[in-house]
Amino acid sequence: MSAMHAPPPSHSTAGLSIGEYLIQRLQDYGLRDLFGIPGDYVLTFYSMLELSPINVVGCTREDCAGYAADAYARLNGLGAVCVTYCVGGLSVANSIAGAFAEKSPVVVISGAPGLNERVNNPLLHHKIRDFRTQMEVFERICIEGTELSDPSSAFREIDRVLDAATRFKRPVYIEIPRDMVNVVPPVNHPFQMPEMISDMSAAAEAADEAATLISNSQQPIIIAGVEIHRFGLQDKLLELAEQTQIPIAATLLGKSVIRETHPLYIGLYEGAMGRAEVTQFVEDSDCLVLLGTFMTDLNLGIYTANLDPAKCIYATSEQLRIHHHHYHSVMLGAFISELTSRRPSPPQRIIPKTLQYSPIEYELSKDAPITIERMIARLNQQIDDRTIVIADIGDSLFAATEIITHDRTDFISPAYYTSMGFSVPAALGAQVARPDDRVLVLCGDGAFQMTGMELSTIVRHGFSPIIIVLDNQGYGTERMLHEGDWKYNEIHGWNYHKLPEVLRGGTGYEVRTEGEFDAALTKAWADRSGMSLLQVHIGLDDASQPLRRLGERLSHRV
Repeated sequence: MSAMHAPPPSHSTAGLSIGEYLIQRLQDYGLRDLFGIPGDYVLTFYSMLELSPINVVGCTREDCAGYAADAYARLNGLGAVCVTYCVGGLSVANSIAGAFAEKSPVVVISGAPGLNERVNNPLLHHKIRDFRTQMEVFERICIEGTELSDPSSAFREIDRVLDAATRFKRPVYIEIPRDMVNVVPPVNHPFQMPEMISDMSAAAEAADEAATLISNSQQPIIIAGVEIHRFGLQDKLLELAEQTQIPIAATLLGKSVIRETHPLYIGLYEGAMGRAEVTQFVEDSDCLVLLGTFMTDLNLGIYTANLDPAKCIYATSEQLRIHHHHYHSVMLGAFISELTSRRPSPPQRIIPKTLQYSPIEYELSKDAPITIERMIARLNQQIDDRTIVIADIGDSLFAATEIITHDRTDFISPAYYTSMGFSVPAALGAQVARPDDRVLVLCGDGAFQMTGMELSTIVRHGFSPIIIVLDNQGYGTERMLHEGDWKYNEIHGWNYHKLPEVLRGGTGYEVRTEGEFDAALTKAWADRSGMSLLQVHIGLDDASQPLRRLGERLSHRV
């Protein structure tokens, strides 16, 4: 995933209004596109956006706009969503909560009643309790926020908040009262790009300790996580691994951090939820180098992972811990660079053949009913290094862990926050960010019914993602987690493959057999004229092996 464009060192702000300055600064950080839905409290700013170089992508729902901005941010380095007050802002809150949980830098821009309208605390439409309610909500789910109510500080506040988004890779919130958009502050404010500097003496000391531990180890392993993506550190990671010849595992959130055909890559580490041979290889290690990894319950296989802190070098953007020693003010990239420069030299660890990549032969059984595992096997024949795989929650995600990514094929999923309905609007965000790449979506029928109508925006813009809807008539993951014929896991069936007729764009396919899936996928892959929607009927009890393992570990808790 690409690193963010660095803004120029300074700007003249003479004559710029608050709204114009915000638009300029967003562009400085490489933002080319913005998602959202207009409303009366933000129309003045929307009109300003329309006249700017920023491309405004209107969505069908605010939460969809948030998901699209999230996916865009993961690929571009910064995303943005613009909505109206409360009815728009609170609708996008869940999407932004997910972006916070998974470290995706999305700028939330919300209109608000004008300051002059608030005299005597009137009951204005959209208002809840008082005028700060929405601000207080977003203060809890964003890393920083501001209300641009003071012209003398507005430019500094914009700088502060945008810097926080890029520094911490978390969402931020900017609220603009509608009578402040065109206000020109009375002071000139030259922008100076804040420098993110590590304490290099601490970085050097940490690298010395880590290099000694690695060199003295016999069975080291690198576990790479999502921050390697977010901070654009893939090349640094690869340089360290190839220099030391240390094998690499990835977490679920970090999938596709390197190409999964690389000879040092051994697979996803997910505790007992993952493949037993990967789990054993990782947990047999005497030195674990965790880089950019957040230890969530899913990353840890529902807390079945067995990682001894006394064997861990744990480095993220937020902390650096080696065994029980803590180092402060050391950026992740600086630590990896310093560690690589020490050229640690552990003995080369042999990777078993069961963990080495080898192409799996797929022989079509034309008339056999399609299953999730056979579908993934066929997809592994098809995807290439220009494919962006987006997986929704449920077996769409767990089955997709078996997809083999190529040359950093991007893999996007809300794999920690696990908010259903992410994938289709995320496909919109991915297509806007990378219009020439092939976007492949795996989405369960339950998740699709939540947000699938965002396909309308995809059709409107002429994008051509391939959307695979796994139709098992309900919430398949919950069936695995809680035994019994529970009616609450059932949903009403749709003729998903006929939706292109409703939306007046794209092509639909209905699939029941391996032969039908092969034919539909082949035709869809060659079709760039519009979106392709494959309705894939699977059995109610069909599930991937990763989901079955998860069910075994988690079912006793639910």
